[in-house]
Amino acid sequence: MMAVVQQELVERKRWMTREEFVEEWAVAQIMPGANVINLSLIIGSRYFGLRGAAVAVAGLLTAPMILVLLLATAYAHFANHPGVIGALRGLGAVAAGLIVASGLKLSSALKKNALGLPLCAGLGIVSFILIALLRVPLGYVLLSAGTIACVIAYRKVTP
Repeated sequence: MMAVVQQELVERKRWMTREEFVEEWAVAQIMPGANVINLSLIIGSRYFGLRGAAVAVAGLLTAPMILVLLLATAYAHFANHPGVIGALRGLGAVAAGLIVASGLKLSSALKKNALGLPLCAGLGIVSFILIALLRVPLGYVLLSAGTIACVIAYRKVTP
């Protein structure tokens, strides 16, 4: 999802720079709820206040909600079909590829980050190992890696 959002907001519509997107996406990730919804709240509120935030969320949720309800109905009917099972496995690989591609595109914005690209990459690799390989719960990894990153960034930024 991040790949699509980044493509639309930064590259296609040019509403934000890459640096702004990375900063706002980071805020959206630590807020409770879906990241895209949080980002729409941030952007809607920034430009149009409370009304903008409400319209952004409503616009973001209405059509997908209807589509998901229709797809859920269809899936309930065809869930055991081998073609559907194979298609869903393939979509998982596509989603992983989109996330990696977005990360690579946005890595140039990390050059201006207080932590720098090598440390950010290191934290990302350690987080991946902890979550994907060692099965440490996401909340613990985010809390610990986030705290470490904030402390290091604070020490680098403050004199």
